[in-house]
Amino acid sequence: MDTGGNSLPSQSCPDGAKRRVCYYYDRHIAGVDYGEDHVMVPRRVDMAHALIRSYGLLGDMARLRSSPATDAEISGFHDGRYVGLLRDLTPEGFGAGGEVASRARCFNVGVVSTDGRSVDNPPVAGLWDYCQRYAGGSLAAARALASGEADVAVNWSGGMHHACRDRASGFCYVNDIVLAIDELLGHFRRVLYVDIDVHHGDGVETAFVGSNRVMTVSFHQRTEGFFPERRGLLEHVGEGDGRHRAVNVPMKKGMDDDGYRRLFEPIMSKVMEVFQPEAIVMQCGGDSLSGDRLGHLNLSIDGHARCVSFMRSFNTPLLLLGGGGYTINHVAACWCYETAVAIGKEIANDMPAHCYDGYYRSQGYKLRYPVDKNLKNDNTDTYVTRTKCAVLRNLSELEAAPSVEFKEPAGGSIDAEALFYRPAPREDDDPMERLHRRCGEMEERGFLMELGKRQLDLAKDDRESGGHHHAHRPEPVKKHRSGKLHMEYHAHDHEF
Repeated sequence: MDTGGNSLPSQSCPDGAKRRVCYYYDRHIAGVDYGEDHVMVPRRVDMAHALIRSYGLLGDMARLRSSPATDAEISGFHDGRYVGLLRDLTPEGFGAGGEVASRARCFNVGVVSTDGRSVDNPPVAGLWDYCQRYAGGSLAAARALASGEADVAVNWSGGMHHACRDRASGFCYVNDIVLAIDELLGHFRRVLYVDIDVHHGDGVETAFVGSNRVMTVSFHQRTEGFFPERRGLLEHVGEGDGRHRAVNVPMKKGMDDDGYRRLFEPIMSKVMEVFQPEAIVMQCGGDSLSGDRLGHLNLSIDGHARCVSFMRSFNTPLLLLGGGGYTINHVAACWCYETAVAIGKEIANDMPAHCYDGYYRSQGYKLRYPVDKNLKNDNTDTYVTRTKCAVLRNLSELEAAPSVEFKEPAGGSIDAEALFYRPAPREDDDPMERLHRRCGEMEERGFLMELGKRQLDLAKDDRESGGHHHAHRPEPVKKHRSGKLHMEYHAHDHEF
């Protein structure tokens, strides 16, 4: 159903008001490789997109043009020397050592971890192009909101909240969130940043720690030795004009949906009441989900998405970004569902067949998967209540709806037509979809050839045995999943 980007009333978004949703996707990001053993896998964005397409959600959103950020746009926040390094660095140049490798390490690129086991921010091939593309998506999404052409904008390739002005950090090189917030500040008086990643949103908080026009709110795991250390404590409330405009909600291991909701909803209700933002940026890192490779929280996809639904219900321009998330099938499923929440459309739990089917076999080809019932929840009722009360006390110190000086943007109005594809790009051009289609055709031909060969073998055996079938002979079994041909060979519990 094509609703022209407007949402539909649904159970997931009971406010039921119309929403014009726009969506950014750049297929080039999927090919970026952090390295064989690295937990960051940009292909998860392509996996989410494939699910979104297969559920038929693209027709409910306007499509933002793929527009990489320029050097000047990125230098609006990041140090010029650091930008120069990102632009010029290659794996070959770094591997040669010397001055290039030394410069990179000064900016925390290619630095081996203290335990000597990993490189958080490797000098990946195509690094600058990658940074330009995900940052460009967040800028385009922010401009779509500022233009008034969209109520909700989505860029799952963004959300790199750890990157600092002059250094890489936590798998993040360019802080697209800061760039997007700065863009929104040219059009809105107050911008709220909400972070539900398992890690503290330190890069964004630091960038705006003294601002009275930006409030940052981070819900995160805060346990001994967990990255980033010594950040995101309850007492970290901002500085100077930004005092009480940094809100931190630390959690212990095992936080579940109920405890998270008991913190998130009352705190965010109070934030919306006292700060009264004109735009919201929300980082939806999927590493707070149960079963993440790095995080130790225990949220279900529904619990995670409930936060998105809650912020959507305030009917304030909303920018949704990706972020962390290292069990990639869980992350892709979550971001697909949250896209449906943004639109306001219910989607089935049974996944449509698509080019990344194999990644979801462990969860039974379902959108939702069960949380870890064996993970202990260290967040007692007392801890949750005490944390909520402490945060609300801090918020009570905040001046309600601060009056701020506001100047109209020097660049004038936004050219909305330049932001959108009209018409939307053809999805058939997606190389992964073409490959999947070709593989499916080859699989079907191969299956039929194998079936024919086995029938000939059975006929030969029948002749040799006088017409008596061998009861133990494994039979080829054809299985369908949502119209796609699958085949299995059951013999001593092996499959082909």
